[in-house]
Amino acid sequence: MMRRFLILTVALAACGGGTQTGVSTTLSTSSPTATSPATIQGEPVLIPPATNASIRNQLGFAFPEAPAVPSGPPEPALVEALDSLFSTLTTAIDIAAIDRIAELGDPRATWLLADLLSVLGAGNARSISLNAFERLTGAVLDDDPVAALSPGLSISDHLIAWDLPALEGYQDWKAQLFLLIEPRWEPFFDDADADIDWRHIGWGGVPMDARLLGDPNPCPEGCIPALDDPAVTDAAGGDWYADDRVVFGITIGGESRAYPKHIMEIHEMVNDTIGGRRVAIPYCTLCGSAQAYFTDNLPSGIETPLLRTSGLLTRSNKVMFDRNTFSVFDTFTGVAVSGPLRERGIELEQTSLVISTWGDWKLAHPDTTIVAEDGGIGRDYPLDPLGGRDDDGPIFPVGEVDERLGVQEKVLGVIADDGSPVAFPVAAARAVLEAGGAVEALGVVVIMDASGVRATDEGGAEMVGHEAFWFAWSQFHPETVVWALQ
Repeated sequence: MMRRFLILTVALAACGGGTQTGVSTTLSTSSPTATSPATIQGEPVLIPPATNASIRNQLGFAFPEAPAVPSGPPEPALVEALDSLFSTLTTAIDIAAIDRIAELGDPRATWLLADLLSVLGAGNARSISLNAFERLTGAVLDDDPVAALSPGLSISDHLIAWDLPALEGYQDWKAQLFLLIEPRWEPFFDDADADIDWRHIGWGGVPMDARLLGDPNPCPEGCIPALDDPAVTDAAGGDWYADDRVVFGITIGGESRAYPKHIMEIHEMVNDTIGGRRVAIPYCTLCGSAQAYFTDNLPSGIETPLLRTSGLLTRSNKVMFDRNTFSVFDTFTGVAVSGPLRERGIELEQTSLVISTWGDWKLAHPDTTIVAEDGGIGRDYPLDPLGGRDDDGPIFPVGEVDERLGVQEKVLGVIADDGSPVAFPVAAARAVLEAGGAVEALGVVVIMDASGVRATDEGGAEMVGHEAFWFAWSQFHPETVVWALQ
């Protein structure tokens, strides 16, 4: 596996499993201050741009104009140079090929240089690749304040912000690199009809979790291990967990369960049964996004999906997959985007998950259960495994940031009945609700559940929504409107 890969890799582990070393590229902003309920608008009001949404904007940086790109397939000389570069990675880095790619002047090749830079350590090959990016695009990395922290991150952000097209054949060259990192990703690349934008797929620094259902052991090579059917106790048995600490709460069929946040930060995926329903609960720590999907209501002939963390990311969002079929799912939507489940048109049904303190959750749901202190697998869980890793904004490429809210502002995102996405800043909404006011927009009504929030329609029926950092919700739903106080 990774021992075969001779390129020095960067230590930027993506998701949970302990404190990670990352690159902070943005500054967090405080939540908006709630005013009296009388100021609430019946329809969402677009809030003005934040003034401190990111390091770039704080220092007056704007991405330069995208370079002009040719149309059609790459010229044969460029194909030859890329073939030489990507076919020899197990033995050496073909620096002459990188220089030749820069000489040929097709900016579309920079996506492949960005992929290479994501795993290159310091050295001549890295320097040559950075220089090739500037030659191909005309951009000056020193102009971007993020480049001083991570040139590779700066390059990827430029490419995403420009929405630069990739070369014909891009997926195949990328596969040659990524399958050296993790050969078990091969089914993902093999689906020529996958609904995956491969430009945005990056490595999070960990291998695939390919363990079978119920395997309690950690991955030998350090994956993010899902937790299957964890042991639980009643609320009284959860007295080991402080009342002011955070849980992810779910109620299905009258049965409630709480998942301590620090345990979720280690596993990032749980497969469980609640209220007689089989559910999978992915938690993307990078996006601040926990969701719950039913996995037991699929068409005849489809085995209940066993969701796992792939080790890949798409614009800082975890890429999850089904261990049974190796089909990739869009974590934000539950839609199968590759493999046999894509071919069957599978979209997982989502149910509500509430983020609350443990004390408030068990008060509101006295019959709740909570995951046992050791997860039922005899493991010790540090209370702060990430050590503030995500406090200052995205540490993986996301491109431009929507400035209507601070990048780390927590929002409750909901898709209204007419298909319009709407985001409710959680702190402001909760303050209004606690003061006795109402929070609603586009037919979506936000209510309290314990000390968390969830969504219903105007008749009180559940509407599916989930919390996420603003940068994550807005990049996957760029047309979203924002409920705000005025």
